[in-house]
Amino acid sequence: MPLPAADPAPAVPPLGEHLRSPELRSAMLVQQEALHAARTYLREQGFTELLPPLVGPVTDPGGRGAKALDVDYYGRPYKLMTSAILYKQASLRGFPRMFYIAPNVRVEPAETAGTGRHLVEFHQIDVEMAGASREDVQQIAAGLLRRVVAHVWQQVPEELTRLGRRAEDFAGLLAGGFGRRTHAEAVERLSELGHRQSPDAEIDWAGERLLSLAADRPFFIDDYPKGSRGFYDREDPERPGVLRNFDLIADGGFGELVSGSERESQYAALVTRMRESGENPAKYAWYLDLAREGLPASAGFGMGVQRLVRFLTGLDALWQVSAYPKLPGVIAP
Repeated sequence: MPLPAADPAPAVPPLGEHLRSPELRSAMLVQQEALHAARTYLREQGFTELLPPLVGPVTDPGGRGAKALDVDYYGRPYKLMTSAILYKQASLRGFPRMFYIAPNVRVEPAETAGTGRHLVEFHQIDVEMAGASREDVQQIAAGLLRRVVAHVWQQVPEELTRLGRRAEDFAGLLAGGFGRRTHAEAVERLSELGHRQSPDAEIDWAGERLLSLAADRPFFIDDYPKGSRGFYDREDPERPGVLRNFDLIADGGFGELVSGSERESQYAALVTRMRESGENPAKYAWYLDLAREGLPASAGFGMGVQRLVRFLTGLDALWQVSAYPKLPGVIAP
């Protein structure tokens, strides 16, 4: 089966023209309702919203070639947050169920500008839950997505239909259970579709899109291989080399909406995983000090706000659902 080509990303218009576009206005009204529904749902589930940090001595080391931006913090080299995952774990000492709606800055490789799925600046709904399993937070993520979709259709259906979305586009999602497969099963399925995917790496973007196009509702991919994700994703104690993590993939070609996992929380395990991934534990002194004192076992996830809004609106690219888009490799105000 030939691999479908990625949709070309339309050229971004000048900022003033973009801000006046009817598509952006519809997308921002959808985003407003989506964030309202997300906050309401998470508070009903007992979560407390905190404001995220913007800079710190270290940040999520990231992956797929993305880099952090450096900041001079009173003569010390700090980082803009690519993800607040380390702070989420730390926050559980006082807030057993917490969430951020967090800005993130990742200097993505310039070649990702044409995927329609990457921005340098974006936001995540970041959720963390003490004492939780992967299955616990998958249930929260699925409930959150269903609530957001139902609420947006109830509050601003005219904006969605103006953009070409139909209620039947979300029928599978709202009907109930999501699909599920392991990373190994996803690799096998991609092989059947004629797409070569490494069994030791994350599903690449082209493969993810293939799986997404073949689905009629969102689905989870579990059990990514060790080494494909950050040091904070917990290794399955009964299956060495397999992580207790997941992605939630939207149907219709929209790809990953959520990435999450159970967390490594033990000091010795974290130091070992850092070294295995090529990280210097000394950079993470404040975080490891907390781990030595005792971080709660937990699980959590991040749901991309712009990816969520793109899925809701059906627009072609993330820049169309961002008021101030910054595409990788493109200089923009």
